This record gives sequence, structure tokens and C-alpha cells, in this order.
Amino acid sequence: MVRLGADVVFVNVDYHSYGGDLGELKSAVKAVRGVTNEAAVVMKDIVVDEIQLGLAKEAGADGIVLIASVLGPALENFLNLATMIGLEVIVECHTYNEVKAALDALATNIMVSNRDRITGELIPDQAVKLAGMFPGSGGPIITIAGGGVTNTDQMKKLLAVGYDGVVVGKTVMGSPKAPEFIRAVRDRTLLPAEFSQWGLDDVEFDVDGNVMSGPKKGIPSASDDDVFL
Repeated sequence: MVRLGADVVFVNVDYHSYGGDLGELKSAVKAVRGVTNEAAVVMKDIVVDEIQLGLAKEAGADGIVLIASVLGPALENFLNLATMIGLEVIVECHTYNEVKAALDALATNIMVSNRDRITGELIPDQAVKLAGMFPGSGGPIITIAGGGVTNTDQMKKLLAVGYDGVVVGKTVMGSPKAPEFIRAVRDRTLLPAEFSQWGLDDVEFDVDGNVMSGPKKGIPSASDDDVFL
């Protein structure tokens, strides 16, 4: 996938849930480095022990995912420890309170998942509803979204509300759709989220600045009554 332009490769090492292990992480690091030094390899696991941070570093990972709902008040400590040993951290959130906790902990990379890690339930527009909590695309906080993204319209919708990137699973990346998904991000320039109140919600632009039709319709927000807390 990095040959097609993917910026990050997530490797799940949770054996009990996904059958992954650290050997696969090391193999992925080697494979990605054989293609490019630009793409990052991130270890994804149910991190509950500090030793897992060291294992990620020893395996050659560039970063690690910390799940806000799992770590709770320990999130900030784990984030600081990972940073001190040279790991980038992506904090995975699902609710308003989890995003707020990540922001309060000064997380610089936040992933909003449509899937509730506690119940396993998929809430398709959860990431869209929470997009307004961030300052907008392009930083200073890098925001990505994922969970149940299976087509390019869903991807474009997430980019349109301000996310910097979108995470897709192996169902997509292992299919002929993969190049189409990556091109959908690489080849389109959406109107910055900061302009969302300018009456241009249905507008997006190509890389040359030409107006293109976009998917920005029926987008919910963080103020909706049914947004999870």
C-alpha cells in the first residue's frame, strides 16, 4: 500500500482478538523500509502496560495507538512515556469526553473511531459529529477518522468536515478498491473546514482550484442530542 501512497501502516499485534503478533510488526517495518522511509509503521494493540511501549520501540515501530476508553485517567502518563522514548502517539477516541481528555493531555495525533471499543457497536457518523471539536484541517493537531469506512463517498465526507486522513481496514486495503481509496485522498483538495459556515458546504476543489461536486450533504454535528458522551 505504501507504493500507492499510503502514509501510515497500522499493524495489529493483539493475538487474542486479531491473531497478530510482534513478529508481524517487525516484518511490516522491514517491508515498509524496503520501499520508503517516509511512511510510518504504527503498532496497534490494547495497550495497558508500559512494557508494551518498549516492545513497540524495540520492534522498530514509529508510533503506537493508545485507546482513551481503555487507559482512562492513565492516558496522559502513557502518552508522556511514549513520547520520551521516541514514539509518536495516536490517541483513539470514540466519544466527546474521550476527545476532550485527549486534547487536555495535549495529544497531537487523534483518531476518532466510529466503533465503540467497549461495546463493539459501530456508529457510522460518530466521527463526523465530533469533527467540530478540532481547530480544522492542517494542524496543529493531526486528526484522522475511521471505523466502517468502505467506500470513497464516506472517505470524502470525513475529509470534508476537517479530518486530515482516513483509516481503512484490510477489507479495503486487500481488495482492488485500494488504489481508488488512496487516489480519492491524494487527488482532491477539499474546502478547508474553517469555511464550513460560508455557504459553500457543497463545494470542493481539485488540485488546480477548479470547483468539483462534493459529498457535503446531511452532515451531523457534535451538538446533536445523540452524540455519545
